[in-house]
Amino acid sequence: MATASSSKSKMEEDEVEDECAEEEEELERFDDFTIASSWERFISEIEAVCRQWLADGPKNLLEKGAVSLTSPMNLYKVKSVLKYSKKSYCLEYYFEINSDGKILDWNDVLHDLQLSFGVKEFLVIAPLSSSGVVLDAPEATKLLSSVAIALSNCESRWPALVPVHDPSRKAYIGIQNMGTVLTRRFEADLIGSQVPIRLMHLEGLYDLFVSKFAFCSVDLSTGSFMVDFTMKLTYRTPPSDDEDDIHGGDIEMKESGEDSEIGSHIRAHWDDDCPWAEWYSSEDPVKGYELITIWLNKMVESSSMMAELENASTHEADNWFLIPILAPSLDDGHKGNAVGFASQLRLLVNALDVSFMGQFIEDFVSVEKLGPDNLKSSTTVPPPTVLDRVLKDLFHEGLHIPDYSKGEHKSSRTIKGAPLESLFSQFCLHSLWFGDCNIRAVAILWIEFVREVRWCWEESVLIPRMRTDVGIDLSTCLIHQKLQMLAECIQKKRRSDRVDNTVESSYNSSACSEEGNQVGRQQTQVQVSTEQFVVKSDSPLRPDGQYGSGTTKKNPGTGPDDDLASADLSPSDKLRKGSAGVVGSMMLLNSYQRMHAPYTQDAPIMTEDMHEERLRAVEALGNTFSFSGQLEKDILSSDMSAFKAANPDAVFEDFIRWHSPGDWETAEFEDQRSGGYEMEGQRVDWPPRGRLSTRMSEHGNLWRRIWNDVPALPASEQKPLLDPNREGEKILHYLETIRPHQLLQQMLCTAFRASADTLNQTSFGDLKQMKTKMGQLYMTIASTVKPLQANDLLDKGEIIDDLRRLSTVFEHVEKLLILAASLHCKLSHAQRLPRAIFDDYFNFYVPRMGTGLAGHKEMKNFEVKQRVRIHERHAVENLFKHPTANQSWRKVLSMGNLLNGHEPVLREIVFSRHDNVSGDHYGAGSPRASNQKIETHRMYICGTSNDLRVALSVTSSD
Repeated sequence: MATASSSKSKMEEDEVEDECAEEEEELERFDDFTIASSWERFISEIEAVCRQWLADGPKNLLEKGAVSLTSPMNLYKVKSVLKYSKKSYCLEYYFEINSDGKILDWNDVLHDLQLSFGVKEFLVIAPLSSSGVVLDAPEATKLLSSVAIALSNCESRWPALVPVHDPSRKAYIGIQNMGTVLTRRFEADLIGSQVPIRLMHLEGLYDLFVSKFAFCSVDLSTGSFMVDFTMKLTYRTPPSDDEDDIHGGDIEMKESGEDSEIGSHIRAHWDDDCPWAEWYSSEDPVKGYELITIWLNKMVESSSMMAELENASTHEADNWFLIPILAPSLDDGHKGNAVGFASQLRLLVNALDVSFMGQFIEDFVSVEKLGPDNLKSSTTVPPPTVLDRVLKDLFHEGLHIPDYSKGEHKSSRTIKGAPLESLFSQFCLHSLWFGDCNIRAVAILWIEFVREVRWCWEESVLIPRMRTDVGIDLSTCLIHQKLQMLAECIQKKRRSDRVDNTVESSYNSSACSEEGNQVGRQQTQVQVSTEQFVVKSDSPLRPDGQYGSGTTKKNPGTGPDDDLASADLSPSDKLRKGSAGVVGSMMLLNSYQRMHAPYTQDAPIMTEDMHEERLRAVEALGNTFSFSGQLEKDILSSDMSAFKAANPDAVFEDFIRWHSPGDWETAEFEDQRSGGYEMEGQRVDWPPRGRLSTRMSEHGNLWRRIWNDVPALPASEQKPLLDPNREGEKILHYLETIRPHQLLQQMLCTAFRASADTLNQTSFGDLKQMKTKMGQLYMTIASTVKPLQANDLLDKGEIIDDLRRLSTVFEHVEKLLILAASLHCKLSHAQRLPRAIFDDYFNFYVPRMGTGLAGHKEMKNFEVKQRVRIHERHAVENLFKHPTANQSWRKVLSMGNLLNGHEPVLREIVFSRHDNVSGDHYGAGSPRASNQKIETHRMYICGTSNDLRVALSVTSSD
């Protein structure tokens, strides 16, 4: 039973299959005469492509590889190549992903065809040829008809456009099915020259639009129409390098004595007041500004109203927008010859890379010794006149007292270089611009630099740009420390020479009187001590911290009353040497005499390599004293000798009371004080009470041993703790024999620090992002150049690569800072605007830093505009300087809408008219269609003083 039923169903299925096969055979034999011709097949292919695009939708088209347009970024396109009559055509579909339904908004960046015809999505069909336009009118009409039929079959309302005429005219014709009996037609063309004068003015443009009305319920003869009007005017600041304003180039060539007249004609550069102007002149990163003024929708009913709008003030515009025009050099991928600190630092890194090839600086002076030919070709040096000018600037114009804190960032000292205003720092900055900063130029400049330093030493001339009132700064580079110490040595030599001259003159003058000989010697000795040494007051015991002024002595055993009468006659005064004055009311323990403070030697100054050398010597000798303890022992011996000379009757305890009062204990003797005496108006406690501390009273105490061993010598007769002649020659030997790579390493540390400190002086307003970036730059420099502090680099290749990357980072920050300075300089009276523009550019630029976005498909140019507030308009208006008389007479103004005498570089206008639909046409008299309004006429006009482009769209039922 089951078998019979299954057989029956199988037979039925076979019959159905046979019937289907017969139907397919009949369809194959059917001839579709709608695509019999090539034109019909062309329409069918267009229809198939359009149906596929409609079915996919924008999101699927995007996934299938739709191309994003750079501007506007929200617009995409897909294309398909079609063939017809031995020709190939490209059909392109432009669409948006997120469409808000608005047709025109001046604030948006729209495609040219969107703006011209007020459409959002559209088709463009054009031949695949070099021109990309259809030159034959019948062919253009046929193409437009083909697309229109295909879109009608698809029930699509996409506008279709065909480019026609010459490509420079940007002419189009087009059509759009409105879904009813109405059809919208498009036409655009350009007048490239000899624009009629009337069409240069708003009144004539209004009449042009009105003349296009074909179907209207209003009588054309009345000449009054309610028209929607909106306008966008673009102004551009005049170029700063206008040739009519520059006369300095010719005048500078004239050898005239009228300097004031010449100076009045030479125009100042934009960055003359910026800190980097001393070293280079930067291209202004802001080439100018574009100001966009927008008049929103207005109802205009006559040409006279248009004439009033043309003469209206720009301040009456509804919106102002400001767009900076940035220089191409700001682009990260720009391959120009930008000159700045970063470019020169990169050259100095190259010089360091080459410096390892030589043992001495002199090896790089001769071209023959440089080795490879490619190295020889890049070692040009400036002429001797340039060298002389650099040395003059360093040594003869730098005699002012430098301010080492100038331009210093809070993180500057983390970089082991020289301060900005110091001699070596200025040398490094000059070397960046000396020639092309190659190793040979650096070597020549350094040799001459050291010769000048030696001349200063031999002639006892103060080294310029070096301070002698501060100690050795061990946080700086070694060369700067050496120059600091050399300046101190020269200062000591000058003092010694002055003293010798004074002594000689004093002896010559005293030879005339035998009676005054002894007094002359004594005064001379005191003068020698006073000029050559500094009073040391480690522990002033008076409440005011000052020493006494008298010199009162007393023989042992005399009373206070006798002391006042015979102080100057005590035998001790004849032996006292090197006294700087009495120490308050302090008295010596074993004699009724005032304690005198001695003149002492300054502690010897040392550079970091001297500290290291002394430490190594102490460790090698196995001395029990540490490095600092050995140094203190020498100083302590000198102080004790001077104290003994100034206080012949003093004992060890007296020295402790003066030098280390913490080791003299008096607390237990406070209740045992006697009444004391009056001496020179001061209360004097006698005898002094107290005792040595446990540390000082121990058996074999080192201080007591030193006291017992040292002689009584004033500081003027002691061996100097620092021999200026010996140390000065050692410093010059170091400078003359320094290894090339060690010089370049210190130069790089200092050059990076000095360049950053120079830029840090720039005034750029309250830009927090720029301040943060500068702080990050200092930390990056400090960490990158830290390996350069070593004498021998372990991995030279890696360090050189890191330094080159650091130069690139420096270049980015330098670009941002110069931009910030330019914005602040021009818009300082509208502080919000430069801050807003810089913030937008910072967010645009920072993600691209170092990425080299060649061919990047996102926004390549910075095109963000800032809305100008009402109170900021005056500051923006000042960017547009009134034209000079020379500029005005040759410029024929023809467009109106002037801003400080400048006409707009571009004027864009949209006229439109809306009517109600009425029957087959449109009009205002049909009550049943009064709720439906359509845009019947629209005209987009874009013009300058030299050309005029007009795009017209008309809706009709014909």
